[in-house]
Amino acid sequence: MKILCIGNASYDITVPFDGYPEENTKTRVNDLIECGGGPASNAAYLLGKWGMEDVYFAGVVGNDLYGRTIKDEFEGVGVKTAYLELRDGLRTTVSFIIANKKTGSRTVLTHRPSEAKMENFELSFEPDIILFDGQEYEMTKKLLEKYPKAISIIDAGRPREEIIELAKMATYVACGHEFAETLADMKVDYNNSDDLVKMMSKLKEVFSNSHILVTLEDKGAIYEEDGNVKIMPSIKVNAVDSTGAGDLFHGAFTYAIANNYTFSDAIKIGNVSGALSVTRIGGRNSVASKDEMKRVLYDFR
Repeated sequence: MKILCIGNASYDITVPFDGYPEENTKTRVNDLIECGGGPASNAAYLLGKWGMEDVYFAGVVGNDLYGRTIKDEFEGVGVKTAYLELRDGLRTTVSFIIANKKTGSRTVLTHRPSEAKMENFELSFEPDIILFDGQEYEMTKKLLEKYPKAISIIDAGRPREEIIELAKMATYVACGHEFAETLADMKVDYNNSDDLVKMMSKLKEVFSNSHILVTLEDKGAIYEEDGNVKIMPSIKVNAVDSTGAGDLFHGAFTYAIANNYTFSDAIKIGNVSGALSVTRIGGRNSVASKDEMKRVLYDFR
């Protein structure tokens, strides 16, 4: 099973904080967590850590300390980096993150240079699965058109025109609630089943050829199966940092699809992965081990 993850690769610098800093003050912090980040990037890292043998990441970083660190992290878990472009003169995308340990929320400031765009490339293999976050629009579209038989999964974040266009080409549209609400043109009360059915119906009008799921953070995810709209609940945890939880949901979901789990079980596995990740600080650092997953999901393999 050959899996290509394509999209944003960044370097995350996370500061854990008890609350949120007051404006125009100085504060000394004791901890600093640094690691690679980015939606498709974190998903690829999880797939490598969970033992998938043929995982490739495609994206662009600078040929600098951060970019080389990202490459080393990938190779440390067996992710192949032949299509990770380290470009001279480019500054690697950096995210500065304040993790509010009291609420589990995070505030992110990201700097991605405008010239951070992949050069065209040709794959030396035919992918079975393509996971993408839409950051590399032109290259992703080219790959989806060239490999129409591949299972394609989009981590649909911001509802930009390019993301929507790519999502229409995907086998699985896995999006956040803000993306879904924008596309459905409605705010949703997640305790109102009529609202959920209406939103999913509107999404099906846009993504008529795709399986659709909407992640609801700690509330789980909603999806349609056998003509019925369902909620897959998450598990209860003590959240300290939500950074990367969505990325790791998508990585775990992709793992499950690659290992022939059902759609609903793949969502369950994604939920558990995302929930476990928020119990520790940092995105990539919070990938649960397979043993941790097995303690929560007895049928996990």
